[in-house]
Amino acid sequence: MAAAQRPWSSVPRPLRWLLAACLLLQLGWRLAQQQAPPQARPLPAAPPAAVARLSSLGEPLAMAKAMLLYLQSFEDQPGVSLPWRELDYDRLAGWLETAQTLDPRSRYALVAASEVYAGVADPQRARRMLDFVAASFAADPQHRWPAMAQAALVAKHQLHDLPLALAYARDLRRLATGPQVPAWVREMEAFILEDMDQLDSARLVIGGLIASGQISDPHELAFLAHKLDALADKKKAAP
Repeated sequence: MAAAQRPWSSVPRPLRWLLAACLLLQLGWRLAQQQAPPQARPLPAAPPAAVARLSSLGEPLAMAKAMLLYLQSFEDQPGVSLPWRELDYDRLAGWLETAQTLDPRSRYALVAASEVYAGVADPQRARRMLDFVAASFAADPQHRWPAMAQAALVAKHQLHDLPLALAYARDLRRLATGPQVPAWVREMEAFILEDMDQLDSARLVIGGLIASGQISDPHELAFLAHKLDALADKKKAAP
C-alpha cells in the first residue's frame, strides 16, 4: 500500500523557508550562468607520456592524434575564441612533446610547432616553439629536418635573429646528412653567413660541401661554384 503523502502545510515553516531559499539560489545561479560573459579556460598541463600511453589502452598512435586534435580545437571554446598568444606555451610544448613521444614517426606535432604556433606575434612564445623543434630534431635529424629548416627560416625572417638561424642551419648541415635531405638544406648555413657579412666563413662552408662530396648533383655543384666566385668578388669590393 502506498504511503500517504503529507500535505504541504504539515511541513515545518523553517524547513519550508529553507527549501524556498535553496530554490531561489538555484534559479539565481542558473540566471547568472546565462548572463555572465563566457570565460576562456586556460590550457591544462599535459599528461606525462607514461600516463598517456597507459590511458591509450594499447593505441598510442590514436592517443597522439587525439591529443593533437584536442590542441587544435582548444582555441575555439563555447562562446569565446582564445588567441594563440594567450596560450601557455610551456604547457603547449608539453602537449606537443607527449604526442610526439607517443607517435615519434609522425611529423604533425613538429609541423604544428614550426608552421602554426611559431607564427604567433610574440617573440618569446615563438622562441619556445623553436626550442621544442630544435630539441626534437636532435633526436631524429634524418626525419625531422623539414621542421628544423622551417625553424631556421622563422628565426631569420620573423624573429630577425640571424645568430639563432645560423645555429639551426649549422645543425642541419652537420646532422641532416641522409640522401633524402635536399642540397638547399645543407647550403642554408652559407647563405645566412653571407647575410651576416661573414664572407670568408660562407666560402669555407661552400668549399667544404663541395670537397666532402655531400653535394653530387651537377647543377648544384655549378651553382655553388658560381656562388664561390660571387662571394670572392663581393669580398674584393668590400671596403
